[in-house]
Amino acid sequence: MRVDSSPVEGALWVPSAEFVAQSRLTAYTDYLAAERGRTFDDYRQLWQWSTTDLAGFWSSLRDFFDLDVDDRDRIVDEGTGMPHTNWFVGARTNYAANALRTSGPGIAVESLDETGALDTLTWDELRLRVGALAHWFRSQGIEPGDRIVAYIPNVAAAVVSMLACAAVGAVWASCAQEYSADGARDRFAQLEPKILIAADGYHYGGKKHDRRAQATALAAALDSVETVLWIDNLGSLDADSAGPRFDEVTATGREPEYTRVEFDHPLWVLFSSGTTGRPKGIVHGHGGIILEHAKFLGLHADLKPGSTFLWLATPSWMVWNVQVSGLLCGATIVTFDGSPAWPDPAQLWRITDKLELDFLGTSAASLIAAQTLAAHPLDVAPGLRLRAIGSTGSPLPPSTAQWVSQMLPEVWLASASGGTDICSAFAGGIPTEPVFADQIQGPLLGVALEAWDTHGSPIVNETGEMVVTRPMPSMPLFFWDDPDFTKYTDAYFDRYPGIWRHGDWITVTDRGGVIVHGRSDATMNRQGVRIGSGEIYEVVEQLNEVRDSLIVGVELDDGGYWMPLFVVPSRPVPDTDTFTKTIRDTIRGGVSPRHVPDDVIIVDALPHTRTGKKLEVPVKRILQGADPASVVNPQAIDNPDALTKFRTFRPQTTSTPG
Repeated sequence: MRVDSSPVEGALWVPSAEFVAQSRLTAYTDYLAAERGRTFDDYRQLWQWSTTDLAGFWSSLRDFFDLDVDDRDRIVDEGTGMPHTNWFVGARTNYAANALRTSGPGIAVESLDETGALDTLTWDELRLRVGALAHWFRSQGIEPGDRIVAYIPNVAAAVVSMLACAAVGAVWASCAQEYSADGARDRFAQLEPKILIAADGYHYGGKKHDRRAQATALAAALDSVETVLWIDNLGSLDADSAGPRFDEVTATGREPEYTRVEFDHPLWVLFSSGTTGRPKGIVHGHGGIILEHAKFLGLHADLKPGSTFLWLATPSWMVWNVQVSGLLCGATIVTFDGSPAWPDPAQLWRITDKLELDFLGTSAASLIAAQTLAAHPLDVAPGLRLRAIGSTGSPLPPSTAQWVSQMLPEVWLASASGGTDICSAFAGGIPTEPVFADQIQGPLLGVALEAWDTHGSPIVNETGEMVVTRPMPSMPLFFWDDPDFTKYTDAYFDRYPGIWRHGDWITVTDRGGVIVHGRSDATMNRQGVRIGSGEIYEVVEQLNEVRDSLIVGVELDDGGYWMPLFVVPSRPVPDTDTFTKTIRDTIRGGVSPRHVPDDVIIVDALPHTRTGKKLEVPVKRILQGADPASVVNPQAIDNPDALTKFRTFRPQTTSTPG
């Protein structure tokens, strides 16, 4: 594959010839030439092939990464179209078996917490702990297809637990402990789990947060749970605490036995953000995740055996699952229990230095905060040896990308955009191409990504709906409790039948880059985590003081994000401060601190459709500068004047999504 490493006008970073030659993407193209007789002039030719010859591409990935997935002649069956595509029909595999192929005394998992305490697990130690816990799961009667859920922080025990669940063919779901017991219950109860794994608490912001009471309440609220396995993360479990302990169960170690399951056997359930009603369970399969994560992390994050890899995330976010999959590439993965911005945003660089990271994944918000602090990374962390930074969760402002490049000119900035829906990225890093400040480098291999106009035609250099026109193996198998695929179809295929519509406004540039402008639906995206309005309404509108409410998230030109909650009181408010504090405290306690709005704004009335639906998307677009008459037909709503009044709440700097 021809690569030009000479300077490129306007580029922040151009890969050196050495960087390109040592990349796994180059190794992959060399493999294709040697073993498959396929040669490509550049990445774009390779991408075109990968989205055209699906069977050839995905089978080549299996072979290149030497993944343990049975060989089958029928790699992909598109006979019934999306969302009913079948992959590797008849093949068997196991995610944990693939993740634990590496052995020996090398470090598999580093576990750091906010206090600076650092623990490690070698590949052999990790494998033996997974084997012991998998054996214990089987002793508790767990069979393939049973559900195991976890209320946990981002710690090594969580990694062991997920891998052990996969090893026995059970279905995993996790939720960070910043969620209330009720918030976690809304997710887990749908699955009717047999085992709950719970930690005593987590570190954040310089404090230890004891969650024993919430974990106990959660266990009591899940009628199907037969056993609770406790993780003593804070050292607060006393001898009289009921239930088996993770450390005791895994102490002796045992070689794991892997239950080989069908390629599309459910691996885990991730949850939608709950925009309407309770969060939807999004089910992914063993085989699709193995292939997709090996591709994303190996070829687009350039993880190699021995790379040290941290992508900051909580177990409620799909990025945590991606982080664990660094093991598929033979990388050392890092768990971090705490805030990367405590005691200040420069902690991001101190963590990177302490762990000697090769690849740091973080949110755009964290990089913006580090930029605002204005501390040079090398002044804070003089031993920094970083090769790459991954940024995701929300669009990275060009000014922040430029700042990162100025501070760390040798570091590859591999911004990405993806979703819980596929548990991966649609667009992201390309280690053989230049980086430009205002765009993600391009669509990933195997992702037939386009921007479409309102007529369903692809457009370039214009803002349109992000669509994917060919299937991917990590697209959901199904939604939980959606036997006729109605919820699934409504979520992604309502506008363009047979074509995946993701809900993002994007521009595909003439360079082949991708600019993400924000959500085109009502889901909010704050600090890299999607937040659903439904969860907030559920707690706020139970208050006697509140008659109606509406919340939106607005992307700002400076890279900021504004999440106001508009509230109609049920009676006159004598004390605004007390009223808004009650609402904030209710959201913090009933859902999570992350769901607390930036502002609580009292209004006289809120608009709805004639059938009573809240108008989140139209309100968001008005706050972004759109004319009220252009975002919704006034005849279709119950109170046009209430909608028009949102013009008075527009922030001074906004970004209009098209």
